[in-house]
Amino acid sequence: MTEITHPRDVLDLIGHVQAQRDFLDAWTSGRMAHAWLLTGPKGIGKATLAYRIARFVLSGGGEGGSLFGGPPDTLAISASHPVVHQVSAQGHRDLKVVERGFTDDKKTKMRTEIVIDDVRKIGDLFHQTADAGWRVVLIDAADEMNRNAANAVLKILEEPPSKALILMVSHSPGRLLPTIRSRCRRLALNPLPQETICQLLAKNRPDLTDAELTALANLGEGSLGKALALAAEGGLDLYRDLIGLLSALPRLDVPALHGFAERVGKNDADTAWRTVTELTVWWLARLVRAGGRQGRGMAEVVPGEAALMARLLAAASLDRWLDLWEKTGALFARTDAVNLDRKQALLTAFLAVERLSRA
Repeated sequence: MTEITHPRDVLDLIGHVQAQRDFLDAWTSGRMAHAWLLTGPKGIGKATLAYRIARFVLSGGGEGGSLFGGPPDTLAISASHPVVHQVSAQGHRDLKVVERGFTDDKKTKMRTEIVIDDVRKIGDLFHQTADAGWRVVLIDAADEMNRNAANAVLKILEEPPSKALILMVSHSPGRLLPTIRSRCRRLALNPLPQETICQLLAKNRPDLTDAELTALANLGEGSLGKALALAAEGGLDLYRDLIGLLSALPRLDVPALHGFAERVGKNDADTAWRTVTELTVWWLARLVRAGGRQGRGMAEVVPGEAALMARLLAAASLDRWLDLWEKTGALFARTDAVNLDRKQALLTAFLAVERLSRA
């Protein structure tokens, strides 16, 4: 399995030119916001940009400006700069990264949310004198803060110290407190073009064929992180199995379904379970979107997928498919939350699709 590089170790950022320009303009104009909210879908480079900004600021703003002596024209700094190595080693004293902590001392399982103990390190940072003039906090992801943690961050945002920069990565800004959103300047990042995803995938996974690269790019929907994760987790093969089962509708191959659910639902198949449930919910959402635009602009991941969707959308109304999508997501979330039988949950979800396909 190919290991995915952590954003703190990624120096190159493809795309998001406008977002980088917006931050540079604020920096060079002297009108720096003390808090920035980096928004957009998961896996498109928000955390990579946040670390890029952090390195830039901690290095003193690019150390020397542009080639011709003016203000800096890029957020990039040399790979040999000490800040790069300090950030990569998680050893820069003026940078605090806030993320979900672990549930145990052995660090085998992460918490499901950022708690107040995780954000207390912000206060520790802001009470010390900065080595580089700036102190930077990076919260990844801000959506994962529970109420107490969010309120603690809000207090800091209301009275920020001088030369303090707070960078918050957010996949779902609507989940944040409105008072937090209102105190941040937003940098909105858009999904990457499919051609870019294919190029980056090919660079990271030279073992993949052109057809696999295209299919993973379609599954990723503009998110390199998602596409790389699916490639690492065997997500494309699992998706093919998923569509293969659904292609039998309106009557599922029940023995094949039981075999699939047995394989994915095993206690030691956590990755396969998570991948399949996420893909199932994603595919149902895709079905609803296809119904809303009458299938226009939908690229097939697996041949015959468009015909399958057309058949299902003709069998039941869009409202009913929307309701099934919501219930399926809730079923899988409940299964994870209270340790319900995974195989039974998958069977329940697929049989619900079968019933609706015969409505």
